[in-house]
Amino acid sequence: MSELRALTGARGVAAWFVVLFHLRAALGVSDGVERVLAKGYLAVDFFFLLSGFVIWLSYADRIAVQRWRAIPDFLRRRVARIWPLHLVMLGFALLIVAALALTGRPPDPRFPLDRLPVHILLLQNWPMTRDWFGITALDWNDPAWSISSEMFAYLVFPLLPLVIDWRRVPTLGLIAAIAVALGLLAYVMRSNGMATLGQAIPWFGVLRCVTEFAAGTAVAALWLRHREQPGRALVAALCISGVGFASFATGLLNEIVAVPAALAALLLALALTSSRRRNPLASWPLHRLGEISFSTYLSHSLLWTAFKMAFVASAAAVPPLLIGALLVGILLASSRCTTASSGPRKPGSTALAKHGKGASKRADPPVSRRI
Repeated sequence: MSELRALTGARGVAAWFVVLFHLRAALGVSDGVERVLAKGYLAVDFFFLLSGFVIWLSYADRIAVQRWRAIPDFLRRRVARIWPLHLVMLGFALLIVAALALTGRPPDPRFPLDRLPVHILLLQNWPMTRDWFGITALDWNDPAWSISSEMFAYLVFPLLPLVIDWRRVPTLGLIAAIAVALGLLAYVMRSNGMATLGQAIPWFGVLRCVTEFAAGTAVAALWLRHREQPGRALVAALCISGVGFASFATGLLNEIVAVPAALAALLLALALTSSRRRNPLASWPLHRLGEISFSTYLSHSLLWTAFKMAFVASAAAVPPLLIGALLVGILLASSRCTTASSGPRKPGSTALAKHGKGASKRADPPVSRRI
């Protein structure tokens, strides 16, 4: 069984939703479009769910069979996947700091040198480092907060397949597990006065990541159970997703309550329909955006910062031609970074191979470095 191409394409769309979120004030779009783009940070919640989905399919069997012996290799692979590009982008940020100094401009408070070691180690969004270093805002490379949070999720993930096999849990139990994980997120954030998922990231980013990552692992189990006969599960997923997004759009339910559940259901629907012919998310352009999505996500914010330094006086008044050049530049830089690193990212490629027809329940195939 081949890669779930539609999930790769969906990752690419989500990455560009984040890019347009950060660039929205410079795009010259209508107020309505800008309001939509202002919710682009919600694509990160889809990333967390998708990461849990893919990591469960790729590593759960191996950890369940090899137990503690499999964990060092799992962690090594995850660090090797995300850390090199993170270091490259921090190096680029240091070039920005040097350029500011050489051109006589004032230092940018977004680049505090005393916190750089914490960022190098990807600890900047962990609760204890927040308290130790007094981190109250995102700095250096803003999007890297999410991979810092994912590193935390990677450390706790192996405990899950060590204690539970989602495939032995009834469907209602899986749905309940997803509801508990996302309900915990909603309860903690709402009880602390939060109105949106993007608020107070240094305080709630890790919780947001871990709970949605855990929900994504259970979504993977639902997909395994219903992929051969997806009819009822697909209808249910589409209904839940539609009701969730509609409740959020109309103000019936708060974003923190409605959107993670809607995204979890959408992820299941996308996975169940991924193999359908002429799926637009599986088309070459969107699939390629998905392959380079990690580089796009991690590089675009600093590229935008450097672009503003070099070419514009006001981020709210950028000529369309320059914006077009920036978007092309982000595409080219993302493609180059992906090629130079470990290769394109393809959600579920080798994971699908081990869960294909006739595969052993405890198969232990090689794990792709691209996941």
